[in-house]
Amino acid sequence: MGSITTTATTTTNGADSFLSQITARRTFYPLNKELPISAARVQEIVGTALQQVPSSFNSQSNRVVVLFGAEHDKFWDAARDILKAIVPEAGWEATAGKMAMFRGAAGTALFFEDQTVVEGMQAKFPTYADRFPVWAGHSSGMLQFAVWTALEAEGLGANLQHYNPLVDAKVVEEWKVPATWKLTAQLVFGGKVSPDAAEKTFLPLEEKFKVYGA
Repeated sequence: MGSITTTATTTTNGADSFLSQITARRTFYPLNKELPISAARVQEIVGTALQQVPSSFNSQSNRVVVLFGAEHDKFWDAARDILKAIVPEAGWEATAGKMAMFRGAAGTALFFEDQTVVEGMQAKFPTYADRFPVWAGHSSGMLQFAVWTALEAEGLGANLQHYNPLVDAKVVEEWKVPATWKLTAQLVFGGKVSPDAAEKTFLPLEEKFKVYGA
């Protein structure tokens, strides 16, 4: 097995343009409410990704709700209230700070997996019944990454959170989401307070990647 080398480029040819966007994506905190693009453009990006991201057997189990402005604030106010009831007093200041930071962003994309679809695929293809929840998770992860990367390519910052299942009941109640939609992640997005994200470190590629027969 030979040595492995990679290069990061910013060219617009072939896979290099796509890979440059993956390379550029980072986690940004904190964020502000000043979006560098319109809310309509955000919706276009999320909708396109939702339609185009693959799923097992083309099952299309992904669902998304995007919250802007006051609706975004409402979500993080609810998350704060839910957490305040269970977080020990000694740790509340740090938790409250996080909630305020997320609320300070411009919007949140809520990602779901429709369990009606997953269960329907399990019934239709019982041989693979135990795999469909796993495959739905794969598709959801791809969608989250696609939206995150695309939004950052448009100049936004974002960070991915997981306050489910604590907030699930509130989401169903407040935004009339079907109870069969299982919340999986929350992508917080907004304007970048700082243009610089924390430096990302990597394990040597040779420890993670093997090639045979090339």
